[in-house]
Amino acid sequence: MGGYDTFPAVFDLVIAGEAFDDFIFYALDALPTSGQELKTRAFAQAPGGGAVITAVAAARLGVRAAVLSGLSGGAARALRRERVAVRNLRRRDELPAITVALSTRRDRAFVTFNGVNDVLPRRIRRQLPRVRARHVHFAFHPVPCRPWVPVITRLRQRGVTTSWDFGWNPGLARDADFRRLVAGLDYLFLNREEALIYARRRTLTGALDRWRESPHFVILKLGPRGSRIVGGGTDLTAAAPRVRVRDTTGAGDAFNAGFLAARLLGRDLRQSLRLGNRLGALSARRPGGIAGLPPRGRLP
Repeated sequence: MGGYDTFPAVFDLVIAGEAFDDFIFYALDALPTSGQELKTRAFAQAPGGGAVITAVAAARLGVRAAVLSGLSGGAARALRRERVAVRNLRRRDELPAITVALSTRRDRAFVTFNGVNDVLPRRIRRQLPRVRARHVHFAFHPVPCRPWVPVITRLRQRGVTTSWDFGWNPGLARDADFRRLVAGLDYLFLNREEALIYARRRTLTGALDRWRESPHFVILKLGPRGSRIVGGGTDLTAAAPRVRVRDTTGAGDAFNAGFLAARLLGRDLRQSLRLGNRLGALSARRPGGIAGLPPRGRLP
């Protein structure tokens, strides 16, 4: 496993999570039905996953970022080109994760080979005591949740704030320690469907009532309806900018980067929602999560 590149002793943001080599078929008129073959010229290949996209987007906004993940050689090189420090937890004999994404303007479907990501969580736990950062963002499924509760507690004791984007994992809400883990985070990122399943509610109104009880901030990514932050005594919304959507793969991770970068750069909560919305929208203009992002050093 590789070491960190030479970067500042303390990072603004460390992202610990899954990476994928993405194969993206976009601008489809519809998703294929059983036995159907679709042919398209709209194809892109790019490094992806929550760890990679969040790190690249944050680094382009001027945040000193590092990644803890299991990376292919191509993904690791792409991160270094973006001035992101890398701790590659994949061993030479292990295969990187691969995702095939099928995307229409309104819907998506995925097929994933999980590769090294199956063994990633325990390797991340071993690395975290060495991490020096202002904020640690997690981007993977914590199954089971119990080992991660003391991890979050120890980071807080060291003055490190934390956030998590669990992604889609319907069984997670049934984990006995899920609520304890969520209660320890400074920020929890959810899209609309995740907000419902993790609150175990059938309507967004019911889910919002549940998340308002959180002691810390819960950020809901609502696509064309913008975003909302509740919990911690707060309830704020921000409208989404209008863009021509080509592919939404990775847009949620770009949102996370915009929000976290804004907070680390001293922006208030509403400004952070707006920057998250803007980055998510810009990401959706191009296939993959990175190609549509603004150049380094240019705040959108």
